[in-house]
Amino acid sequence: MYFPQFLVGMFTTSGIVAVWAYMATGSIWKALAWTIIAAIVLQVGYFVLVVRLIYQRRTDEKTEANQDATQQQPVMPTSPLHKDGVSL
Repeated sequence: MYFPQFLVGMFTTSGIVAVWAYMATGSIWKALAWTIIAAIVLQVGYFVLVVRLIYQRRTDEKTEANQDATQQQPVMPTSPLHKDGVSL
């Protein structure tokens, strides 16, 4: 998710929370408090999502590097008759 999309979603959600809290409580101050709490929760969630994406990319790169390293090892050709150590 791009940051501008996140901002639009956050402001929309904050607006909905503000209207809902004002209609439920009748107090502008309580609505403002609920809106700030919702914005903080959204920011923390976005931060956790970004950290998870960065960590996941790092583990994917390590896995890919390990696979590349195992694929680059030389293969020792053997005759089909000598696989089990018995020579015919």
